[in-house]
Amino acid sequence: MNTASTSTLTTHFPVGHKKTSVVIKENKTDVIVCRYDDYFMVMVTQLGCVGTIIHARKEEGVLVDPTFSVVVIFGKRDEPLLVAFGRQLIEHISLCGSSRPLVLTLGLKDHSPGTLKEIISVVLENRLW
Repeated sequence: MNTASTSTLTTHFPVGHKKTSVVIKENKTDVIVCRYDDYFMVMVTQLGCVGTIIHARKEEGVLVDPTFSVVVIFGKRDEPLLVAFGRQLIEHISLCGSSRPLVLTLGLKDHSPGTLKEIISVVLENRLW
C-alpha cells in the first residue's frame, strides 16, 4: 500500500471529516470519513463515484448480546464481502464506544479480500469515532 497523499482533518462547518488517497493494488483509492451528529459516513472509491451504498447499525437487546444489522441500500447485493466489510466497520465503531450507525459507500474496481483488508486499515487509521 502506497500513500498518494497525506490525510487531512476538517472539523469546521458543516461536517467534520478526514480524507486521504492511497494506491491499493495499482488502483488509486480515495477514502473520506465523515462524522455527523447522528451517523458516521465512510466513502471509498476507486471509480470516482459512490458505487454500492450500505447501511450498518448496532441493535441492542435488554437480555441478549448486541447484534449488527448490515443492509445493502443500493448497488451490488450479490457481493457478500461488501456486507462483511460493513459489518467489520460497525463492530469496530461499537467496540470504540459509539452507538452511531454507519453509511458506507464503496465504488471499487477490485472486490478481493486483500483490497478490502487494506481499505479497512486505511479507514481505521483515519477514523473519527
